[in-house]
Amino acid sequence: MLQAPWNAKIYRNRHGRGMRTPMFGTRLPRYRTRAGLFDDLVAAHLRRLAAAWPELIRPVQFMVEDVPPSDPAPWEEEPSLGSRCFPAGRGVPARIVLYRLPLQTHAHDREELEWAIRDELVLRLAELYGRRPEEIDPDFEW
Repeated sequence: MLQAPWNAKIYRNRHGRGMRTPMFGTRLPRYRTRAGLFDDLVAAHLRRLAAAWPELIRPVQFMVEDVPPSDPAPWEEEPSLGSRCFPAGRGVPARIVLYRLPLQTHAHDREELEWAIRDELVLRLAELYGRRPEEIDPDFEW
């Protein structure tokens, strides 16, 4: 059955010579988005911390959101734009939320972003457990 050209599905490139393919392979670094790269960095730091402190990391939920909400929590004197810590209560486990866009905006390169993510995770874990950040990560410096 013939179809009108505007209803036909296009399976060839725009010159009509070959199949459409991705411009770069999925294993190449450019395939990752900035959000995906951020998630990978957070996961890498969590694996590193979980290897050292499994009893501290296991009961905590970690989340990544794009931007912080506009209203600070009632117990926060000065809200942090990089992350937030929510203690456990009423059957809800403790949570640490990292905010991707503020951290990416302040970092100039990937290495600086890695340090910012590490600092936020260590500071929030220390706040959650009432410890000094140096106890959680000996390499931590103010």
